[in-house]
Amino acid sequence: QVQLAESGGGLVQAGGSLRLSCAASGRTFSIDFMGWFRQTPGKEREFVAAINWSGGRTYYEDSVKGRFTISRDNAKNTVYLQMDSLKPEDTALYYCAAQPLGRNRPMSDYDYWGQGTQVTVSS
Repeated sequence: QVQLAESGGGLVQAGGSLRLSCAASGRTFSIDFMGWFRQTPGKEREFVAAINWSGGRTYYEDSVKGRFTISRDNAKNTVYLQMDSLKPEDTALYYCAAQPLGRNRPMSDYDYWGQGTQVTVSS
């Protein structure tokens, strides 16, 4: 069992920055990838970024490359999403997710999810 808790969302102006955090607890030794997804009412949930827990390799959705940075602190069992140059289209409910070892599917097939944190970018 893995529990995830996101924080750090808020309201910012276009061009501003936010840093999201996701703290993992429980059987954290079983985690292979941690990822961020986002969802807007009327749209499907979409992949944003992911990171391999042990090696640190990162993956990004094309629209956030160069603006968002995913990182992790293994000692704190925490993953971060630094979001810079935010745009109104980044407005969404952001979810943290964890994938167990063995699947090697960093952009899909996550088992554990946080409650979500709202990011709103005004123009």
